Amino acid sequence: MSEDFYEVLGVTRDASEEDIQQAYREKAREYHPDVSDDPDAEQKFKKVKKAKEVLNDEEQRQLYDQLGHDRY
Repeated sequence: MSEDFYEVLGVTRDASEEDIQQAYREKAREYHPDVSDDPDAEQKFKKVKKAKEVLNDEEQRQLYDQLGHDRY
């Protein structure tokens, strides 16, 4: 799974908050540790959750877009 938060959620950089929320819900259902058989489900779920938290917060998203993933 990619580290870039946009790629983690499968959305574009100009995605709206609704698009991000919808993508999060789909990925959360897919990777939730109680549902998924994937041995890395818990780690993937945590990445998806972190991506949503950053991209849904306007200030954090601007900072993330400016600095990039590695420096964020």
